Amino acid sequence: MSHKRLFITGGTGFLGRYVVDELLARGHEVVALVRNPSEAALPDGVVTVTGDILDAASVEAAAAGCEAVFHCAGKVSRDPADAEVMHKVHVEGTKTVLDAVRRAGVKRAVVASTSGTIAVTTDPDDIRDETASPPTDLIGKWPYYRSKLYAEMAALDRNDPPNFEVVVVSPTLLLGPGDVHGSSTGDVADFIDGRIPAVPGGGLSFVDARDAAQAMVLAWENGQAGERYLVAAQNLTMATFCGKLERISGVRAPAARVPRSVLLAKASAYLDRALAKRTNVKPRLDETSLEMAQYYWYVDSTKAREQLGWVPRDPQDTLADTVRDLRDRGVVWG
Repeated sequence: MSHKRLFITGGTGFLGRYVVDELLARGHEVVALVRNPSEAALPDGVVTVTGDILDAASVEAAAAGCEAVFHCAGKVSRDPADAEVMHKVHVEGTKTVLDAVRRAGVKRAVVASTSGTIAVTTDPDDIRDETASPPTDLIGKWPYYRSKLYAEMAALDRNDPPNFEVVVVSPTLLLGPGDVHGSSTGDVADFIDGRIPAVPGGGLSFVDARDAAQAMVLAWENGQAGERYLVAAQNLTMATFCGKLERISGVRAPAARVPRSVLLAKASAYLDRALAKRTNVKPRLDETSLEMAQYYWYVDSTKAREQLGWVPRDPQDTLADTVRDLRDRGVVWG
C-alpha cells in the first residue's frame, strides 16, 4: 500500500502506541491527537497536534488531509465511580471523533473496542464470535463494558459507505510489554506480587497488544465496512492461566480456589474490605474484578484470521514478555 497520512487518537496508550509503531513500520505518516504534546513520548516522525476527543473543532483540524482514523482513545477502569467519565469518553468521544473526522474528509475509521461487549457468559462451552448478541443482562452491571457497547453502536451507526466506512476491532485482555499506564497488565502484576489470595473460578481470554495493533491496521486495509472483528490469542480457565504464570514467573500460584459463585465473590470482597479497614491496610480484593472473574470471556477469532489475514504470536511468548517487562520496569518485586 502506498504512503498514506493517517490520524490516531489515544496514540500514547497501550494499544495506540503499538498501532503507531505498526503504521510507521509500513511507511505511513501518522498524525496523533494529544492533550499535551510535551508529554506524548511518541516516536520521531509522528506529527502531534494538541486537542481533545471531546473537542470537535480540534479533532477536525487535526484530521485535515488524513485518509483514515484509528480511534484508540479510552479509559479502562473497573471502578463503578468512573461510570460517568467512561460514558463521556467512550460514547460521546466516539461520536465527536467520527463526526469531526468525516467533516474533515476522512473516508475510513477503525474503532478500538473490547471483546467484553459480546464475549462474556456463564457457560465455559460458549465460545463467542461476532454473531453473538451482546449479553446486556451481564455487561449492564459493569460501566466500562456498558459504555464500550454504546460506543460500538454509535460507531457502526455512522457507517455510510462509500462516503464514510467504519470497522470495529474488539481485542480481549491486552497483555505484552509496554503497558506503562498499568491499564491492562495489573492482574499479572498482582499475581507476581502475591496480591491474589485465591484463584477465581471463571475463565479469561487474552491477546498480545502488538498483535491487536496489527489487527487494527489489517482492519483498515482488509476489513469490511460495518463489521466488527474479535481478536484473541488464547482462552484459559483462571486456574490454567495462574498455572502458566507460575511456571513463567517462578511465583507460586495461590493454593486456594474460589468456587464459581458471584455471591460468594461479593461476600469475600466485602469481608476483605472490612478486615482491611480494621487493620488499616489496603484491601486485597476488588469486588468488581472478583465478580467478573467468575464468568467466562472466551472468544472465537476465526473471522479476523480469515477475513483480515490476522495471525497472533505464541501466547506463551506474550506471557513471558509481560512478566519480563513488569520486572524490568520495576513494577513488581515478586
